Amino acid sequence: MADPQVHIGDSAQATIDDGDLEMLVANDGTDLAEVGKTGAVEERTAPEEEEKPAERTTFAEYLKSPMIELLIGSGTDQALLRAHKGLVIKSPFLANKLLGDSPPTRISLADDEVDAISCCLEWLYTGEYYPPKLPSGVLAADATAPQTDSDGRQLLKHARVYTLAEKLGLPTLKSLSHSKIHLVNSTALAELAYARYVYSHTSSEDLTIRKPVASFWGQRSHVLRHETEGSFRTMCLDYPEFAFDVLNFVLNAEEKRAQRRGEDDVGRSGRKRARA
Repeated sequence: MADPQVHIGDSAQATIDDGDLEMLVANDGTDLAEVGKTGAVEERTAPEEEEKPAERTTFAEYLKSPMIELLIGSGTDQALLRAHKGLVIKSPFLANKLLGDSPPTRISLADDEVDAISCCLEWLYTGEYYPPKLPSGVLAADATAPQTDSDGRQLLKHARVYTLAEKLGLPTLKSLSHSKIHLVNSTALAELAYARYVYSHTSSEDLTIRKPVASFWGQRSHVLRHETEGSFRTMCLDYPEFAFDVLNFVLNAEEKRAQRRGEDDVGRSGRKRARA
């Protein structure tokens, strides 16, 4: 790279005496460069600014924040929980309810369940909720639940946390709860109870949770439907979207198998009319 040219105005002087160096100064007083005996110009490089670490809110600061009351549920199942505001406002949904010149100190969540809210609060305080996910990728043993979920309670616990996290705007908790769903050992009846909840509490656009459900039943419905005591048929009638998604999975899988076999009639109409 060529040395930069230095233009010296009338008001700037440069003298070189017996190896002494003087600064070349521009008309506006800005230092330009240092000149040695050879006349070579040495560029000055400005020191790089060190990147400042992101500010961190200490856990003590969270605990110093005022308490917020959360009135959960309704009727005989209603419960009052309390949590620090500094953690509560991590949820955009809850933070929005605490806006205003005189923000309230109580939030009513009549449509939510105590267990799901408590799991959410546990996650806000600790980054996990019970049972925790171990480094090995499995769930820790839950002393309060059987090893195999036979009625859907364990699956529904994580599913309710999933839908609550969606409502509260907590994507990390949503992802965690969804991963735990796939680590639960369950029976066909439990899986059907879970599928019923998914199709009654999530939107049709939520493929993250709906697609695995349709895939599960699409691969196993020919066997598992016999273990559900007629509930599979009821589920299909009550939730046509579920029936369609399962059927669509089965048909797509069959189409892919046909393509791998190299069949010529893929994509053609399979209808044949009886000839007189």
